[in-house]
Amino acid sequence: MRERFGSRSAIVALIAMTLAVFLYVTTEALPIGLLPSIAKDLGTSASAVGLLVTAYGLIIVVATLPLTRLARRLPRRRLLCLLLAVFVVATCLSAVAWDYWLLMAARMVTALSQAVFWAVVTPAVAGLFRAEARGRAVSILYAGASTATLAGIPAGTWLGQQTDWRTAFLALSGLGLLALVTVMVALPGMPPGQGAAERGSAPDRGRYLSIVATTAVAVTGAFTALTYISPFLTGVSGFAESSVGPLLLVRGIAGLAGVFVVGYLIDRHGWLTMTGLVGLQALALAGQYAFGASQVATVVAISLSGFTLAGLTAALGARVLVYAPGESVMASAATSTAFNVGITVGAFLGSVLLPGPGPRGTVLVGALLSLAAFAVVLAEPRFAHRPKPAGEPLLETTGVA
Repeated sequence: MRERFGSRSAIVALIAMTLAVFLYVTTEALPIGLLPSIAKDLGTSASAVGLLVTAYGLIIVVATLPLTRLARRLPRRRLLCLLLAVFVVATCLSAVAWDYWLLMAARMVTALSQAVFWAVVTPAVAGLFRAEARGRAVSILYAGASTATLAGIPAGTWLGQQTDWRTAFLALSGLGLLALVTVMVALPGMPPGQGAAERGSAPDRGRYLSIVATTAVAVTGAFTALTYISPFLTGVSGFAESSVGPLLLVRGIAGLAGVFVVGYLIDRHGWLTMTGLVGLQALALAGQYAFGASQVATVVAISLSGFTLAGLTAALGARVLVYAPGESVMASAATSTAFNVGITVGAFLGSVLLPGPGPRGTVLVGALLSLAAFAVVLAEPRFAHRPKPAGEPLLETTGVA
């Protein structure tokens, strides 16, 4: 397996950085599950604890591009180790914070490190593997995010409830130290700009901008529907409140499956894979809107939308490495920003729609936005600015209509 996929050190580094992705995603959302205990311990309101998550996401949106531009000249191993060291220290500080504002400050520092980490980690991982294996490597990396949603956040919530919320953050800091040491040992040192994936393998500004646009619109559609999925499940489909958790677990399992299916397909059928994912998301949300009164149809629809959103995340990361018109780190930073803007705008749209059209309205708008994203990705080959010479390597032309 190692001979076909990558060297032992490359696989170890991939596992360590997948763990880091898992930790960042878990840390970002963990206060939601521990909201009552944090609020009680620090003597603040539930809404103030909610701001710990909202502000974290906004920091990532605002800081990703400027911080990545400042940090992109640092050697990749040194930069990743620095970012993970910041994660370890800031998360430990979160665990020992004696008041709300210190906890907020510690989380903002963690968010700043995550902003740069997302931009750097995908090219760093891809550069460890041959061109034809990079999509699979990136899909494994992004499986860390799906696993965090599926298991990390529930496990952290459980640990915090059984012991103390601070224990959960200390555990994340300790695992971060493990990831840091492993990256330090396994990731080869390399000057910035010299890695195998530091620039797009088939640079094309038109296709890259199409990918960024698809990201923003598709993610906005997904989160317009997803943010208020609980009221839909209980109010439209008639599920009991106790069923919401298991249903979201099913959705998470489908998402993890989506990541690995995309890893198998993306290196050979890039554009077709992404087109299929966005189209399937539009179909799933349209089906949820039309047949949401049926519990069976709703389970199928939310499973499909979970599959497509997680798979789309991995597909976007891999395709940016093909078409990035300049440095892949900056291209990844822009895509990461577009993704987080989609989350923020989608959640806002959902909050606006919920009091009026209600949960079904959020799903309908999500479906329409996904359909718009499908139109963009369908037209992507028309945006190509780069001629395709005869004999071009498979990775550079795969999936082009």
